[in-house]
Amino acid sequence: FFFSAFNRKTGEPPLINGWIPYLGKALIFRKDAYKFLLDQQKKFGDIFTVHIAGRYITFIMDPFQYVYVIRNSKQLEFHEFANKMASKTFDYPALSKGKFPELKENLHRIYQYLQGKPLDIISDHMMKNLQDIFEWKCSQATDWETEKMYKFCCSVMFEASFVTLYGRVPAADGHKVISEIRDKFIKFDASFPYLAANIPIELLGATKKVRKELIHHFLLQNMTKWLGGSKVVQARQDIFEKYELLGDYDKAAHHFAFLWASVGNTIPATFWAMYYLLRHPEALATVRDEIDHLLQSTGQKRGPTYNIHLTREQLDNLVYLESALNESLRMCSSSMNIRISQEDFVLKLEGNQEVVLRKGDWIALYPQILHMDPEVYEDPKEYKFDRYIENGKKKTTFYKAGRKLKYFLMPFGSGISMCPGRFLAMNEMKMFLFILLSHFDVELAENKAVRLDNSRMGLGILLPDVDIAFRYKLRS
Repeated sequence: FFFSAFNRKTGEPPLINGWIPYLGKALIFRKDAYKFLLDQQKKFGDIFTVHIAGRYITFIMDPFQYVYVIRNSKQLEFHEFANKMASKTFDYPALSKGKFPELKENLHRIYQYLQGKPLDIISDHMMKNLQDIFEWKCSQATDWETEKMYKFCCSVMFEASFVTLYGRVPAADGHKVISEIRDKFIKFDASFPYLAANIPIELLGATKKVRKELIHHFLLQNMTKWLGGSKVVQARQDIFEKYELLGDYDKAAHHFAFLWASVGNTIPATFWAMYYLLRHPEALATVRDEIDHLLQSTGQKRGPTYNIHLTREQLDNLVYLESALNESLRMCSSSMNIRISQEDFVLKLEGNQEVVLRKGDWIALYPQILHMDPEVYEDPKEYKFDRYIENGKKKTTFYKAGRKLKYFLMPFGSGISMCPGRFLAMNEMKMFLFILLSHFDVELAENKAVRLDNSRMGLGILLPDVDIAFRYKLRS
């Protein structure tokens, strides 16, 4: 395969190989994928292949060509690759059809619990749990309280998500138990980029031990003690029980993987949404006014002692809140949409272009290039909270070179790889900001720049390179 990479067939894209054996361009790509890909686009055009850590990945840079990659889901597959990576990262057996027939399909069907009416139910539970946690924090805050923002977002979102999905820990020290699980989760999550890069877990210090401890929390004898878990988790438990070859540890590992999928990107995304709002007073004031207006128009009172209820329609109608959230997602997301060619075939693109692909080739879309394109987004490096609003309504039309784009914002992936929990994730972040801004006066407590940590390039939402202090107190 290494030799054949140098013998390009007619119709195959130009190859950027690098001079380091095996690694190729991996180091420079990891340092700044966005800049690297832009540089290659200027040299080689919109389609090129890069050798990255033993893989030859063909990048499609033109957003008008995305649809041709996404629609070829039969030839360009995603799930097999994702399942292999997840099984190795979270330590459960690969979902082979021979050993676990239809398990992958059955698990995929469960995502119906994250849409429609079931979504309303789980969102209601999340709203209640968020309010309970904020009320508990309010009882601690008699005057200005100062905390680190990322730590705060992590604490609130992790506990609210955990209780919503898996149930409440009935012990008197329930907050403490979940905090202990969260602390282990943070340690494991710090190693996630290395695990995703296929680095053996044995080389990652205490990560293997921490992962095992986390998985043990989700053994059946522990989960049965938790009260009020969600239907989506219960449905997953019911399916796992049908497979005798799936051991107790394997089932627990699946539950742990689902927890990571639920909060691994939502926590940093919540941080960036909060951070940008606090950095921009006009945005903060506008979003808060919108929240206050909704409470007044529905006859609800703000404050920790009042139970706020929001319908899906009311959440959707908070156009400034949604626009501010989308803008922060545009600026902090760095997902790489990967497909793997299942056969030798010719990918036909717009403008009579063709790309010759071999079986096993990787094809990638890198939406961060689109998100930061000045042709699509004026001043893309600037945070504009109302960028997704036009004439007081949601703006869904964006253009490049005078042509309307089908895809213009892709923080949750695309096509068959689109995150099935994206609707719940958006609701969770909106509700967090809604309660925070309706209950508290909030402001930054230190003036320093927070930048994106590029160590997770291609893996979803980037983390901040440092934490920053903020302070809050109850609104009068």
